[in-house]
This record gives sequence, structure tokens and C-alpha cells, in this order.
Amino acid sequence: MAAPGNPMSSEFRFRDRPTEEFKDPNLNPYLKLHREFGPPVFTAEDAQEHAGRWQTAFGREAPLHLEIGTGNGFFLAEMAQRHPEWNWLGIEIRYKRVILTAKKLRAAGADAHTRVARYDAHCIDDLFSPGELSGVYVNHPDPWPKDRHADNRLFNQAFFDRIAQALKPGGHFRLKTDHRLHVETVSELTNNDGWERLGRSDHIARDGAPWERDVTTNYQRKFNEKSLPVYALWLCRAPDKTS
Repeated sequence: MAAPGNPMSSEFRFRDRPTEEFKDPNLNPYLKLHREFGPPVFTAEDAQEHAGRWQTAFGREAPLHLEIGTGNGFFLAEMAQRHPEWNWLGIEIRYKRVILTAKKLRAAGADAHTRVARYDAHCIDDLFSPGELSGVYVNHPDPWPKDRHADNRLFNQAFFDRIAQALKPGGHFRLKTDHRLHVETVSELTNNDGWERLGRSDHIARDGAPWERDVTTNYQRKFNEKSLPVYALWLCRAPDKTS
């Protein structure tokens, strides 16, 4: 098992099953396609090959920004268009959404400085050296509202320990969600000297986002049309006071 914060370990916690291990690999057409698509798609093995040295994936040195859970790729493609001076990586667990994201990246002309990989968000410490990330974005993670499903929720102390290690001092974390519990949980988990709050909104459509030029995702738009709140939280990784 890879040690936290040591992506150069010879073993990784996340393993994507090879196509031949599926009883009927043709049942899901995106299973094979995600291995055959080529850049900007990275398989889990591709991502692990570049773990801790992501500049080699893009052929340049640039700040690295990560979206966890790309969905259909609207947000990642838009942000990559707005900031071509940054390197971008998206991770997504569903094969179809990996391909949908990749197609949007190609259509946006952002595939040279953006990659999307099928990977488990709970295993991101497989992929990054300490301080390698400049920004992390999470949009509308699954709510898992029932108590018996609490273990499935993305946000817990272990997750934010990994995020804190991967983000450089001054790097930011942005959350948008329709589930207020996520905001409260993240606020509680980051209520320490390692984090600084830059802004919060409890209704983006009414009050605006805490950051400039918000990207309205398709999922967010559905809530706007119903006048339902979408919450936002903006955090900054605090400088290391021991240095």
C-alpha cells in the first residue's frame, strides 16, 4: 500500500481492473473506449506513471489545478479555457463521464494542457507529492444524506489531510454543493490553523459566489431555475508557520 504523501511508492491503493477481468467487457462501451481514447484521457495506470511529476504529462512547468469529480466536463473545460497558463487534471470514477469530459476538452481546444483520469477521489494521495497542487475544486459531490451511508461521503478528516498535504501553502480549495451538510462538514474539518476561509455563500444565485467569474455548471443551473440554494465555500491552505 502506498504511504500517504508518497506517490512514488511502487504500489498504489487504487487499481483499475483490466478489461479482460470483466465478465462481459462489451456491456459498457465506455470501458474499452476510455483505454483507447488517448489524450486527454489517462487511465489509472497513466496517472500513476506521472504521480508526483505531473509536469511530464504536459511537457511544461505550470501550476497544477485539480477537479475532483468532473461529471460531464463542463466546469473543467471552461476553466481550462479561461486559464491556459495552468495545467489541469480532472479525476472521475465513472467511465462514461471520463469520455464525456474528454470530448468537451477536445472541443474546447484545451486537451494540450488538461488531462482527465479515471481515479478514486479517496486515493488522491497516490498521485501527488506534498505541495504539488495549486488549486482543488469540488462541484456537487454525491450527498449520501442517510446516516447509514455516511461512510460513502467524500468529506472526512482523512480526505482533508490528503488535500492539505497535496496543496501548496496559499493554494485554494473551492466547493460548490446543493447539500448544506457538505458545507458544514468541510467548515468543521478545516477549522484549524492549517486553513483560512476566504469566503462563503449560502445562495450563489441570490448573493453571488465568493470568487469572481463563477462557472455555472449544468447541475447548478437546475437549482437556479427552481430558486433553490447552491452553497459555496472558498478556503486557502495556510502558510506553514513552522518554516
